Amino acid sequence: MRELRVKVLRSPDELMAYRAGLSGAVGFVPTMGALHKGHLALVKHAKRNQGKVIASIFVNPTQFNDPLDLQSYPRCESADRELLEAAEVDALFMPTAAQMYADGSRYQVAETSQSVDLCGADRPGHFTGVLTVVLKLLNLVRPTHLYLGEKDYQQYQLIKGLVNAFFLNIEVIAVPTVREQDGLAMSSRNRRLSAIDRKTAPKFFQILSSNLSDEVVIKQLIQQGFTVDYVKTIDGRRFGAVQLGTSGRGVRLIDNVRIEP
Repeated sequence: MRELRVKVLRSPDELMAYRAGLSGAVGFVPTMGALHKGHLALVKHAKRNQGKVIASIFVNPTQFNDPLDLQSYPRCESADRELLEAAEVDALFMPTAAQMYADGSRYQVAETSQSVDLCGADRPGHFTGVLTVVLKLLNLVRPTHLYLGEKDYQQYQLIKGLVNAFFLNIEVIAVPTVREQDGLAMSSRNRRLSAIDRKTAPKFFQILSSNLSDEVVIKQLIQQGFTVDYVKTIDGRRFGAVQLGTSGRGVRLIDNVRIEP
């Protein structure tokens, strides 16, 4: 196997030492691995700043409410490293949970308004886990620019709010959702869809993006075999989360679209 040129950093100390040697623009792309074209679009946007690009892969245990969901989350380190090498990422940070939570999770970052709606309504502590690990990562990487996908728009809003609330000198950039040809938003979880469910999955986006009311959208999704967690329009953007699974454990899909008045 050929040696990869991307600098792999496996501890906070290694990352801080690497970062100390950098100057100028530093773009940061945080991920949980199982990379796809959506992640690579974030890297592509980061490369446009003509500075260094650091990516991270860390499956953050504190944002999972269901231990089985954490256990089944896809992990493919070698393939991910190859993709990031091809995308010309300069450094890849891959810490362990023990390193990131050396404090035993005694210190946490909580948001008390947006985080309890939508994806946070039935997943208590989810966004506390997200915001806590993101603040840790930002303190380690110290980027000038942070790149996040619009698919997780609620998460983007919360992280941007975190950056503003704690006076972090970071520009937070939202990158448009990358979709399959049939409209399905790219997600690491899509690879867990059965062949039958994969054919049904695009209907989620098709129905969500219609000009129908939220109530009618929910009814149509249920008719197509989805279990609906929520559909809600806020400030002209419709958010949705569904479960889809004809066999075994369901796969959770989330998406959001702008709705024209």
